[in-house]
Amino acid sequence: MNDISEFEARITAALERIGRAVAVAEERAEATSGGIASEAMEAELGRMADALEAEKTANSQLEERVRAIHDRQEHHVAALEEEVETLRRQLMDHDREMQKLRLVNTQLRENNAGLRAANAQGLGDAALIDAGMRTELEALKVAREADVTEMDAILTELRAVMARVANGAAPTEAPAPSELSNEEV
Repeated sequence: MNDISEFEARITAALERIGRAVAVAEERAEATSGGIASEAMEAELGRMADALEAEKTANSQLEERVRAIHDRQEHHVAALEEEVETLRRQLMDHDREMQKLRLVNTQLRENNAGLRAANAQGLGDAALIDAGMRTELEALKVAREADVTEMDAILTELRAVMARVANGAAPTEAPAPSELSNEEV
């Protein structure tokens, strides 16, 4: 029996050692899962959360910039469309005045040809002279209207340039259509 109690003592001692080893192993497992490794994971998670927040901030700033650029571009396009419409209207006005001028000049040439023919025959036709004077007066009126139309175009372009200068934009280098001389047109 002595052997049995000795075996029991040895088995009990072995079970205690196994119990202590299991307890130490469990403590180490807890320390590993909740200890240093968890702190490293938490630090990494914190760093990643900070990086995510920084990216969100950068993204929102970029979205705001894109919105501002889009708004500015829409405003610029609207201004350009308005300017194109103004220039188109001025061109149509100028074209209309030029058509009138051509018509009056044609009438003036025809009247002058009639006057030359009458003078060649030695006949002074008062009606031809009167018609010639009226046509010449009409030509002067149409030329003045053409000049006024061209001056309006120049003033409109100057206002646009002054508005761009007032808004801080540099004036364009290319001459505006109203700045072209008659030889260039």
